[in-house]
Amino acid sequence: MTIFKDWTTFEKYWLVTFTLINLYLFFAWDDSILGFISALSGMLCVVLVAKGKITNYYFGIVQTSTYAYIAYTYALYGEAMLNAFFYFPIQFIGIYLWRKNQTSSSIKGEDIRIKRMTRKGWVRLTLLVLVSIFLYALFLTNIGGKSVYIDSTTNVLSIVAQILMIRRFAEQWIFWIMVNIFSIILWLTSLWTTGGNEISMLVMWTAFLVNSIYGYINWTKLYRQQKEV
Repeated sequence: MTIFKDWTTFEKYWLVTFTLINLYLFFAWDDSILGFISALSGMLCVVLVAKGKITNYYFGIVQTSTYAYIAYTYALYGEAMLNAFFYFPIQFIGIYLWRKNQTSSSIKGEDIRIKRMTRKGWVRLTLLVLVSIFLYALFLTNIGGKSVYIDSTTNVLSIVAQILMIRRFAEQWIFWIMVNIFSIILWLTSLWTTGGNEISMLVMWTAFLVNSIYGYINWTKLYRQQKEV
């Protein structure tokens, strides 16, 4: 199929393996069809982001809306609000911005021009992130939140990673790696305490973690190739 014509062998096997795992969990653990759809669309989304493909946002629209509902049913209201009120609408902004910055080069695989942050940009962003985490944690404390610093950290890192993504910075993947690690811990805790059967959510975040590592490697390689062109 032409949709897979510029996919590497790793990317094809990675997607097939993840799909088969989720199919198994769907039947073995009596998982919900919504959980399966969310996990599969999420995996397609992040793989396409790692490849620099604009089509990632269409799968992102499906994943963020379904995941927001699932998170809400588990009383993970922070996750639900983050996906419903931030991730979902920003998919449309991402489509617009990535289309404006499509590359005209012939490098295999990617659609958009990739950027890297400067050292000064890193310093400014780090300070902004630390201050934002502290201030948001204070807000969560005032409204009676629990585990406020973990909650604040995951939300701030997620927002920063998404903004870096739509602005096409390779450094987004460093933040996604941290977000995915925290999300795995979050779902492990939730499934353990509630006895839920949405195992696909845990598998999805684990797959996201692996993909974010691959994404950083691939975007770094694409950036070098684009500079040479």
